[in-house]
Amino acid sequence: MVVSLDTTTNYIVSGLERSGTSLLMQMLHAANLPVAFDDTRQPDPNNPKGYFELEGGKIINQLMKGTFPFPKYTGSFIKITAYGLKYLPPGTYKIIYSERNIQEILDSMEKMAEITDTNREETKQSFLRLNTMIKKSITHRTDCKTILVNYNHIIQNPEPNIKKICAFLELSQENAHQMLSCIDSKLYRNRRITKTF
Repeated sequence: MVVSLDTTTNYIVSGLERSGTSLLMQMLHAANLPVAFDDTRQPDPNNPKGYFELEGGKIINQLMKGTFPFPKYTGSFIKITAYGLKYLPPGTYKIIYSERNIQEILDSMEKMAEITDTNREETKQSFLRLNTMIKKSITHRTDCKTILVNYNHIIQNPEPNIKKICAFLELSQENAHQMLSCIDSKLYRNRRITKTF
């Protein structure tokens, strides 16, 4: 049975690219929460369980133009990458914001694009600045309720982190068990030793 969420609220999963947002969407979907996505971006070796995106994740142009139809998606989770949150119009939002070790993010991006970033340090600093800016924005907005989660922590110690998400969304223990079923440590690739963001 699909879990009902507040139909006056827009629910968002966000974070930098390759920070674990797809896993969060998979977890929410497994817990029978309303999750909005389409089939424009199919599972692939980089995300074998699916991306759970709208329009292949290419909604930032609509956000920038102010034309994204938020009323259509109230009461459902949608995935918006961190940069897109710059353009959230006034509204009522609950946001799950994912972070991950920055070196793992960069490793994953390079692997996905099949490139070697020759300006990696510059790329790293740009993403760190974006991450800091977006977190500051959404945690200070009065129309946003935000929970910060960490992909590394979810994979390494899932139960307390899933309980934290369930408490934020006022979900049951059964929902927590359903989310836990999505955790597959074999898909934790591009692993780094350091635990810092």
